Parts: sequence; structure tokens; C-alpha cells
Amino acid sequence: MTPPTAGARPLDRLRPVGWAGLVVAAALAASVLTGALARTSLPVLLGSSVTRSGMDVAGVACVGLTLVALLLPGPRHLPGSALRPRQQVRATADRALVAVAGAWLVLVLVGTMFRAADAFGRPLGQLDAGEIGSFVTRLAGGRGLVLTAICVAALIACAVVRMRDPTRVQARVPMVAALLGLVTPAVTGHAGTHPDHQLAIMSIGVHVVGAALWVGGLAVVLVLVARHRALLEPVLPRFSRLAGWCLGAVAVTGVVTALIRLGSWDELVTTSYGALVIAKAVCLVLLGLLGWTARRRLAAGRTPVLRWAGVEVAVMAATLGIAAALSQSA
Repeated sequence: MTPPTAGARPLDRLRPVGWAGLVVAAALAASVLTGALARTSLPVLLGSSVTRSGMDVAGVACVGLTLVALLLPGPRHLPGSALRPRQQVRATADRALVAVAGAWLVLVLVGTMFRAADAFGRPLGQLDAGEIGSFVTRLAGGRGLVLTAICVAALIACAVVRMRDPTRVQARVPMVAALLGLVTPAVTGHAGTHPDHQLAIMSIGVHVVGAALWVGGLAVVLVLVARHRALLEPVLPRFSRLAGWCLGAVAVTGVVTALIRLGSWDELVTTSYGALVIAKAVCLVLLGLLGWTARRRLAAGRTPVLRWAGVEVAVMAATLGIAAALSQSA
């Protein structure tokens, strides 16, 4: 007999807010500790850090919200009592996708202004339209943000259509738009201008995609699926397999990207970029241990791994913040 579905507790609704706050705090702290204030003013640093990390949070959340439709088993593979929760989860994910994607687009537009102020070394209030235009047309970082805005606009259009009729747009289409929106600022930033251009592009692209699927998927499983036991039992093993591949991809591409960016091993301990790489590597090792623990519990038939998963998402949030600081320091 399927256990009754538990309602969402108020604390569960606050989890995403706490995770987002942790990302922003980690990004800001990492930027300050690595000397970002020496290159820009405090208001611009605050605006750049909040919008950059907020863009990452929104993008990863959108990837997770699109992934949940692919993780849920088909109606034929579920008991009758799970059909209604399945429909509720999918409908909630589609509605949330519209809201989160809209917030993402706003963050991209506001972040463009802060990044332009940082690039020209001017206070935000002294920027003119010509400087913003030059930033988005002549600088790689600005062009990347324009491409991100286009991808997010396409994502919003797909999400609105799916909210009205999910059969008109396959779930993979908005997922691709969300992943492209996350990848473009990364590959047009510190990867796009490196001498090993092609290798850097491929490495950072795979790195971002793997991290987004892993972090976004786990967060959405915890927030939307966890309280429905009949859905959680088939979804967790599916996601666990995906997370294992994502962990391997993130680890390998992270090493490749660090080797490309760092001129020598000494720079790991002598540069701010190296310090952020070490901090991110420590978080990745911790995430691997947490994921291994969860997989062991699943293999033993012990499905209540949600407490471990909550800790894993918190560490992921801190890692996202460090990654945002890495992209700004490069």
C-alpha cells in the first residue's frame, strides 16, 4: 500500500531561498577575499556578485525544473494512486519554470549594466547608453550576456506554451534553452579568450552542463518530488545514475580547465584564482563523498536519504558561489 502523500512543510518552501542566499554569500565572500575590491568599487562588486550568482541560481533551477519531467516515470509504470501526484508535480514545475525564467531574464539585464560598469571602471550611475552598447557588442562578456538573454527569452516562451499544453513542446526543448543560457556566459568569458580556445570551450561547456543537471536535478527532487513517496522511489535511482555521470564529468573537466588556466602548479597557492580552484576542489570531493553515501543507502534499499541530499545541495550552493567568483576573477 502506498504511504499517504505528505504536505509541504513551511520549512521545505524556504529551502530554495536559503540555498540561493548561500550561493550569493559564497560568491561575495570569495570575491572579497581574493581582492576584487582592489579592481572595482563596493557597489559595483555587490551588484556584479549578486546578479552573477543569481543568474547561476536561476539557470540551474530552470534546468532542474525541466529535468523533472524526464525523471518522472510514465503513467503506465506507476500505481494509480501516484498518477495525481505526478500530474501535480509536472504542473507545479511548469508554473515555477515561467516565474524562475522571468527572474533570470531580469537578472541578466541588470547584471549587464553592472558588468559594463565594472568593465569601464565607472559607477553605475555614470554609465551612458553608448558604453552599454559598446559592452554588449564589442566585448566577449557582453555578447555572451546578450546570447543568454535570447536563450532565456526562448525558454520563457517554451515554458508558457508548456504550461497551457505540455504536449506542444517536448520537455527537452526548454532544457536545451536553459543549458545554452548557462553555457554562453561561461564560454564567452574566461574560456572564450584563452589560447587553447577549442579545448577550453569544450571543457567549460561540459563542466557547466554536468553541474547544472546535477545541482538542479537534486534540488528539484528535494523540493517537488520528495514528499510523494510513490514518485520518489522510482525517481531517486534514476537521478542517482545521472548524478554519477555528472560528478565524473565535472571532476574531469574541472581539472582540465584548471590546467588550462593556471600557468604552473605554483599558481595554485600564489594566485587568487588558484585559491578558488582549491576551495572548489575541496567542495567537489565532499560532494562526491555525500553522493557515494547516498548511493550506498539506495543500494541497500534504504530510500530515506533526503537529509544527506539536503546537505549535498547546501555544499553545491557554496560551490556555485565559488564558481561565480571564479568566472568573475578570470
